Amino acid sequence: MRLQKFLAMAEVASRRKSEELIFSGRVSVNGRVVTEAGTKVDSASDTVCVDGRKVDICDKKIYIMLHKPTGCITTANDQFGRRSVMDYIDIEERIYPVGRLDYDTSGLLLLTNDGELTYRLTHPKHNIDKTYIATVDREPAEADIKRFSEGIMLDGRRTAPARIDIADKNPVKLEITIHEGRNRQVRKMCEAIGCRVLRLERIAVGELTLGSLKKGKYRHLTEKEVAYLKEL
Repeated sequence: MRLQKFLAMAEVASRRKSEELIFSGRVSVNGRVVTEAGTKVDSASDTVCVDGRKVDICDKKIYIMLHKPTGCITTANDQFGRRSVMDYIDIEERIYPVGRLDYDTSGLLLLTNDGELTYRLTHPKHNIDKTYIATVDREPAEADIKRFSEGIMLDGRRTAPARIDIADKNPVKLEITIHEGRNRQVRKMCEAIGCRVLRLERIAVGELTLGSLKKGKYRHLTEKEVAYLKEL
């Protein structure tokens, strides 16, 4: 079938939007970037990726919340043999993480085989709030909190304004909400105001929270939760 039809059936985007993805060089087939929308693909044997993420045609959509422990990576496999988040999921269907959590960060991680939803949730323009609890080595001053809330220069670029509140003082815990997904962003922002992160956990994505879900455990999202994510 044509590549743009495959992408539409994989629920990445409409056929017209899929063509735009292809023309912009964001789609690869078997590791090779393809920029011609009429390219033929075999859904059974070819590997199609959008922005480096594998997409598949799948009739049954799976939506899972995992309470990721520290000490595991947010990929399907690892060349160094480290434990993966997939080791905690016991289902037959192939699913993929929505975004990433660092090796040493725990908390709420979504996994799905819905390529379109994954794309929408991870695209910067959608500004999905992600809330963390950071245990740090010192209490930030008011001036530091103001800097944080106005955006901080990281790697030559200013972050978007973030929300920061002191959740506890012994030990010092900060509740931090961002809507970007830059590499180790929360840790780097804390370091920029002189606070070293001792422990970091993501407790919410939008209105979805961990609730009573224990570390290393997962559950399927409810229909209401899936509908909420699709409306974002």
